Amino acid sequence: MYVTRRGFLKLSGLTIATFASGLGLDPAVAKAQGYALKIEGCTKIPSICHFCSGGCSLLLHIKDGKLIHLEGDPDSAVNEGTLCSKASSLEQVAYSKDRPKTPLYRAPGSDKWESITWEDAIERIAKKTKEIRDKTWVSTETVTNAKTGEKSTVTVNRAEGIAVLGSAEIDNEESYLLTKFARLIGTPYHEHQARI
Repeated sequence: MYVTRRGFLKLSGLTIATFASGLGLDPAVAKAQGYALKIEGCTKIPSICHFCSGGCSLLLHIKDGKLIHLEGDPDSAVNEGTLCSKASSLEQVAYSKDRPKTPLYRAPGSDKWESITWEDAIERIAKKTKEIRDKTWVSTETVTNAKTGEKSTVTVNRAEGIAVLGSAEIDNEESYLLTKFARLIGTPYHEHQARI
């Protein structure tokens, strides 16, 4: 397209006059059409997803003590800002009306769960652990020497009726304490969810 100097000046002048008149656009109306993001005014807190042992990083947006929005942390080397469907649903899990907030107990033969206090739950777990440990305690075992066929009695001191299973929600230090607890009560059966 060929434009002369005179045509260019006419076109420029016309363009300036058009924009100066505003074309009927009111900037206040255009600004009113904008909207505030739901995360505006939120505190951004880095966190980690607890659903598996992957350790994906999250960014939680908190306003007035409530989780408003969550997303993957793009600076994370593990998930690079992406989240699986379980991690994406953490907000719904946190505020679900179906989520139990107290320990529940179902009596033998009953079809209903009833809420109990944390103190009652801990006391019940401790009593049951002691009861099962006493019932299934093995202090000695007879072993046979594979080469000679000679039998001997050895001390084993173990509770074979208890197993301890770790969770992906606990960190290394808690896993270490759980292992120490399993050895303390005498169970040889301790495992972690990430290996299963």
